Amino acid sequence: MITIREETGRDVEAREALLDACFGPDRFQKTCERLREGRLPADALVAEDGGRLVGTVRLWHVCAGPNRPALMLGPIAVDPGMQGQGLGGRLMREALGRAAERGHGAVLLVGDAPYYERFGFSTEKTGALWMPGPYERSRFLALELEKGALDGARGLVSATGRLEEKPDLFALVAAAARGFVPGLSRAA
Repeated sequence: MITIREETGRDVEAREALLDACFGPDRFQKTCERLREGRLPADALVAEDGGRLVGTVRLWHVCAGPNRPALMLGPIAVDPGMQGQGLGGRLMREALGRAAERGHGAVLLVGDAPYYERFGFSTEKTGALWMPGPYERSRFLALELEKGALDGARGLVSATGRLEEKPDLFALVAAAARGFVPGLSRAA
């Protein structure tokens, strides 16, 4: 039986392995990763099946332009052997429901529009926003949890929220093994 629960510190290694299986080492190069580096998520959920972590989703505090709070969703991942069974949809609905209950007005993400449209995401409210690095404009999507939350939103999406007090050492070691350490630039 699959259960969805809040992520805990004991989930770090399994979460990182799942993200590696789903996205590979290039995941550390994505623009959204720049918004997550060194920060604590606003919310983090995992799906567990018989004690095994099979899904993950996280939400992060951002500003959608000056003084416009929002959340950035991602990454979301489901064990490759369990994809196509609706688990990703369950994780999305739980994450979005919790965000709405907590009074958040909008959620942004970079992802496949045909998949995320069923949850209400579109490019309609992202036209005057931009990300801090390369991304495909057609994949930059938003969902208003509160009508009008992104009306007039304009500018750079930037990270906000609490900084990690203690870095996720497993993630740093895994990134270093791939030749990328968050927060450090490579020598040219």
